[in-house]
Amino acid sequence: MLNLTGKVALVTGASRGIGAAIAATLAAQGAAVIAAARGANAEAAVADIVLKGGKAEAASLDITDAAAVDAIVSSTIAKHGRIDILVNNAGIARDQLMMRMKRADWDAVIATNLTGAFSCSQAVLRHMIKQRSGRIIIISSVVGQMGNAGQVNYAASKAGLIGMGKALAREVASRSITVNVVAPGMIDTDMTRALASGTSESWLKQIPLGRLGTPEDVAHTVCFLASEEAAYITGQVIAVNGGMYT
Repeated sequence: MLNLTGKVALVTGASRGIGAAIAATLAAQGAAVIAAARGANAEAAVADIVLKGGKAEAASLDITDAAAVDAIVSSTIAKHGRIDILVNNAGIARDQLMMRMKRADWDAVIATNLTGAFSCSQAVLRHMIKQRSGRIIIISSVVGQMGNAGQVNYAASKAGLIGMGKALAREVASRSITVNVVAPGMIDTDMTRALASGTSESWLKQIPLGRLGTPEDVAHTVCFLASEEAAYITGQVIAVNGGMYT
């Protein structure tokens, strides 16, 4: 049984889907979780965690605002004295064929998915380096590995996260900080349910295990990477995709 008692975790994009599942799973293993999302969106997820006996608090955060990111990390340190785990999960999609894609939609996706993760990672590193310990876990996507028509911006951002994670892992390993990337495949979330039925059925045929993944499938992988049991794993991309891409 993994044990994260005494650890403090910051999870971005924690209001629903994969992010909410990650926050809940970390809390179930004993971590104190700061569940961050835009506005008051994470409050329901936090209420559910607390109802089940976990430790969690909601935080309003727009990760494209670097000053806000610094502020939430500083407030976490002030309150809890440390930060042990960062899960860069927040992300958006603005799908369109490249010939029709608006520059604003390219910029928004890169700013949120890639630059936002950069800002969060940079902010926590100052404290993790002082602690000489930490776990940074980045949520990428199978699309960042194999590409997908109509998602040039999204694929670029998710591929960028893989490169960022691998480079950062080499920078901070000497301080006992690990950095790993989780690349989910087709996960049963609001985003995948919004796909046209024909599109989702086409994706399903590409999955050898024959089913969509669950947010919990991703969350359990994140929880392992956050634990002491994964202390010798860094710079890796862990695919959670049912065999869809190998």
